[in-house]
Amino acid sequence: MLLAIEQGNTNTLFAVHDGTEWCAQWRTQTESTRTADEYAVWLHSLLTMNNLQFKALDSCIISSVVPQSLFNLKNLARRYLHAEPLVVGENVDLGIPVRLPKPSEAGADRLVNAIGAHIQYPGPLLVIDSGTATTFDLIGADGGFEGGVIAPGINLSLQALHNAAAKLPRIAIQRPPEGKVIGTDTVSAMQSGVFWGYISLIDGLVRRIKEEHPGQLTVIATGGVASLFEGAAETIDVYDGDLTIRGLLEIYRRNKNANAGP
Repeated sequence: MLLAIEQGNTNTLFAVHDGTEWCAQWRTQTESTRTADEYAVWLHSLLTMNNLQFKALDSCIISSVVPQSLFNLKNLARRYLHAEPLVVGENVDLGIPVRLPKPSEAGADRLVNAIGAHIQYPGPLLVIDSGTATTFDLIGADGGFEGGVIAPGINLSLQALHNAAAKLPRIAIQRPPEGKVIGTDTVSAMQSGVFWGYISLIDGLVRRIKEEHPGQLTVIATGGVASLFEGAAETIDVYDGDLTIRGLLEIYRRNKNANAGP
């Protein structure tokens, strides 16, 4: 079975694929100091709870935007899965052109999303990933990565607001009651600013990107908080929470015979 690891700045996703379907998925907080042994104990417990065998894991693919964590994730695969991991950005052929002056600057997560979107949806695409940062990535009709926009993530902005203003509390991100914009107290005013502010950011940037890239463009949203915007953002066509793991699985399939073990 395949262990797919997608590590962002905030959370790390572990997913198990049996060759036919995804058997289980778990998220944990990203901690660059966590050792391979700690990962193994945690993973063994979760596999057991789902009636899966740790020893059945025999291959691994990793996508990470946290370089200091890669060493321990690689050791997890080598020491406990007895497999040499495929690592996006190191030993895999993505099978898509990266049309940037410096292709190495494209984040692993953005490239994985590009592949996951291209194999599922036709034509030029715009992928919006809402995580620690909110990224807007343009994918060509041939799957090529054309470039994009990087904006602060909604949680990051909310945390900065709370930390910098002594009287502003920490609040949950949610759509304001009845869709109102004007808040009548501090919490509702903050919720409105965060929620509708990000809706305006998304819709505004998408419209500007479409002006710069005329023609049919399918807009796909993914990421941890993307579902919050469903029904509110006017420019998003599809919400797809499986974009990243779909991309990881496709990269694994393209490279397993050339680079990986079983």
